[in-house]
Amino acid sequence: MSVGPRATPSIRPRLLAKTAVAALVSALLLSGGPAAAQTYAFESVQVGGNQRIESGTILTYAGIVRGEPVTAGELNAASQRIRESGLFESVELVPQGNTLIITVTEFPTINRISFEGNRRVNDEQLAGVIRSTERRVFSPSQAEADVDSIIEAYVAEGRVNAQVTPKIIRRADNRVDLVFEIAEGGVTEIGRISFVGNRDFSDRRLRGVLETKQAGALSFIIRSDTFVADRIAQDRQLLADFYMSRGYADFAVQSVDVALTRERDAFGITFNVVEGQRYRIGEVTLSSAIPEVDTARYRDAIRLGRGTVYSPVAIDNEVTRLEELGFDEGIAFLRVEPRITRDERNGLLNVEFAIVRGPRVFVERIDIEGNTTTLDRVIRNQVEQVEGDPFNPRAIRASADRIRALDFFSDSAVEARQGSREDQVVVDVNVVEKPTGSLSFGANYSTDNGFALVASFTERNFLGRGQVLDFSFAAGAENRQFQFEFEEPQFTGREVSLGFGTGYRTTDNQFALYDTVNFFVSPSLGFPLGERGRLRLSAQGEFTDLLDVEGKRTDKPENRASLLIFDEAEEGRVWNYGVGYTYSFDTRRNGLEENGGFVLRFGQDFATGDTTFVRTSALAAYERRVLGEDLVLRATLEGGHLEYLDGSSRVTDRYFMGGRIMRGFEPKGLGPRDADTGDALGGDSFAVVRLEAEFPIGFPEEYGITGGAFIDYGSVWDVGDFGSLGADKVLYNDFTPRAVAGLSLFWNTPFGPLRFNFTEALLAEEQDEPRFFDLTVSTTF
Repeated sequence: MSVGPRATPSIRPRLLAKTAVAALVSALLLSGGPAAAQTYAFESVQVGGNQRIESGTILTYAGIVRGEPVTAGELNAASQRIRESGLFESVELVPQGNTLIITVTEFPTINRISFEGNRRVNDEQLAGVIRSTERRVFSPSQAEADVDSIIEAYVAEGRVNAQVTPKIIRRADNRVDLVFEIAEGGVTEIGRISFVGNRDFSDRRLRGVLETKQAGALSFIIRSDTFVADRIAQDRQLLADFYMSRGYADFAVQSVDVALTRERDAFGITFNVVEGQRYRIGEVTLSSAIPEVDTARYRDAIRLGRGTVYSPVAIDNEVTRLEELGFDEGIAFLRVEPRITRDERNGLLNVEFAIVRGPRVFVERIDIEGNTTTLDRVIRNQVEQVEGDPFNPRAIRASADRIRALDFFSDSAVEARQGSREDQVVVDVNVVEKPTGSLSFGANYSTDNGFALVASFTERNFLGRGQVLDFSFAAGAENRQFQFEFEEPQFTGREVSLGFGTGYRTTDNQFALYDTVNFFVSPSLGFPLGERGRLRLSAQGEFTDLLDVEGKRTDKPENRASLLIFDEAEEGRVWNYGVGYTYSFDTRRNGLEENGGFVLRFGQDFATGDTTFVRTSALAAYERRVLGEDLVLRATLEGGHLEYLDGSSRVTDRYFMGGRIMRGFEPKGLGPRDADTGDALGGDSFAVVRLEAEFPIGFPEEYGITGGAFIDYGSVWDVGDFGSLGADKVLYNDFTPRAVAGLSLFWNTPFGPLRFNFTEALLAEEQDEPRFFDLTVSTTF
């Protein structure tokens, strides 16, 4: 039976009829007629019709005292109080002489709650949003409220046309089954996101900033193309962060208009924005109200310079640096207030860093709630203050950012409240856990290695300790690989990370007439050097083996591998162990840099054992957005060198180019070769310059498809010891440049970013192996 439009007709009409009678009687009693003056005095009260509810409970709701005068209006009020308890379907109060007869009909008890017709939202999720409970009294009003809650759950899934009808099935002993019949309807997607008021950035660029996305070809997978009201507030903040970090200090989102199409199958969202003008930093000054502060020293610590594009991030970095300097000097309660004045005519913001004495308030304690898996210490390590420290609001805001950056929680908040005394505060950290692990089985394909079966397990918060555990296995026709990595990012409580990695790989490569085996184990230690630099120290033990070389040393060249490879294979298994370091410097900061970033990596490994060598690698890369940030330009310089102090390199150690390092050639498709057999031998040195541009090509951005063009220029050279092969039999052993140009198609899919390259070799040698097309997972520096 259905409940009216949403309630059961077996309950609602009878309830409405009796309510109408009661209303009519009340109207007569209150109209000033003779009945209005009538009073009653009851010597006894009889309660009937109740089965579960005690008579005393009903009398308490009525509030009528035996022997005291009661007016008809008070009788009506007593009836209403009993009804408002929510326990009874109907209530009647009938005076009979000196006796008041109270007759009630109890609401039934819910025997079972079930959901029908739901596929997109499971029973457990729906049970979590309703308040009706089995083995408790059924309430039509609560059932209707539950309908609204279920509909809201479907709206959050993008199904605004979902319909829910509650029905009851009567059972014996005044019990009912409550059934919510659900017609889910289709997904109402985001049909269009547009902007009004943007001049310096295109709609395409701004749509790329938002969390909400337009529906596209893969909307059945992409969940962010459904309308979620809570996501709009996040999108407003993302837009503000985007503009503010690029100097638009007056930017504001005036309003966000959301409208359904007439067919109710899509939303249109319009952001009305005011960009304002773009500011740069003008005069930068410093003042102090604290006598013991050496202003000259603090002024020297400021790195913000005139002409720099204004960014709240840059200002906050300066405040942090100056306050940390005060902390190091032992100056308690030092605060830095950035005071900004506008020079609108010249488009400048003059900044004064005012050093002041903050209020004498201390951190009483830190309360952490909501972490069902993550240990308290993992969260506390991200809070810059501890109990007893002078309270610093900036440090609390920074702690909130650090906790969010963990990416362990779907929601997190760090707030301060009054403590047990006026000079103390309690810091509340409230988090909501989210899944942090993934387990996958499947297959992948690359044009280099063909198909392979893969399995992987990744956990970013292992056992709630904030540790990273990564295990992967791949087995293909030509390669088999096992790899295990573990990292403790807070090894010493903060900033210093401890890592461990090991891997085993065998190859049976179609591009070579030999097989390889490689095993390594490597512990590492990492720590920051400055704001954007990081140093990683590592140790490594490794063995390599070169085996199953095809042919015989005496066979004709066309039937065997290179003599140099035979020489190297006769060395057998080679063990090496050593230490190394890698320094990296990265100016990028969570996508909020003005319009680009610079990355520098330099590392060396020092190894000894069966051979002694130094391996040096370097990479410098720069990215910049131009033309309203719709065009992305990238430049990368990468190189490496092997210097053997004892022994010589093997084909398993040397560098090969092609594939990712230099596009447009087969793996091992360029570099030194055996003149007789054509085998690629690799080189002890390589260098390459990669220049590329990425730009829109007319596809709607919700499809995630952009175009690109690139040029690569470089070479690999120097095989080291020629062995029995002889120097005259090695081709291209000196630096011999190659160049390739190509066009790219980037496709950002839910399965990962894919890149399709179409290339043409501009400089190539006769025995090189160019490649016209390749498909790879897109990577950036």
